[in-house]
Amino acid sequence: MPEGIPIEASDETPDETPDAPSAERRHLAAEKKNQRYVWWYLAYFLFGIHIVAFVMIYAISHAK
Repeated sequence: MPEGIPIEASDETPDETPDAPSAERRHLAAEKKNQRYVWWYLAYFLFGIHIVAFVMIYAISHAK
């Protein structure tokens, strides 16, 4: 390193090495994973509502 530049001003910090992802990257990865789970839960919920609706329509149309 050239003289006169403090170590804190260095471009390379321990958190930015390829082996250790930064906290920001870990947070974004966790957020993406959680968002994917939310979409899956929404899909299952909507699918379930349709099944219930079809069963109710079937029951009403076949009631005597």
